[in-house]
Amino acid sequence: MRIVRRPLAPGETNHELLWLSVSSGGLTLAASWFALKLPWPICLFHTLTGHPCLTCGATRSAVAFFHAHFLAAFQWNPLAFLFYSALSIFNVYALAVIVMRAPRVRIAQLTASERKFFRGAVIALFALNWVYLLIANSSL
Repeated sequence: MRIVRRPLAPGETNHELLWLSVSSGGLTLAASWFALKLPWPICLFHTLTGHPCLTCGATRSAVAFFHAHFLAAFQWNPLAFLFYSALSIFNVYALAVIVMRAPRVRIAQLTASERKFFRGAVIALFALNWVYLLIANSSL
């Protein structure tokens, strides 16, 4: 794996602008949803099985995260908390490189074994998070 810093090439997708826009739009949509006092999303998996789904608690984790209750956000859904933390860091980076027209960080030349490792790590994170949710919610 090689990590490089380089200017945005002509015609290249501006991932920083794209994902900053998507996350800002999602935050605006979520804030509008709650400001309008619309009902909380219902989890069909939890309703049918009585067990937490893979993303159970992610909405409550987001609310706690944006109120700076980080421990509570982590307890609701550790993987969602890690995602919100990483997304916040990425958004600061994206805004900085867009405003300053700075070189972009890119991952280049992933080997097949590195790709396999990252896939396995992501699957393991999801599985561990689900086990945590099943154990943490067993008393409900």
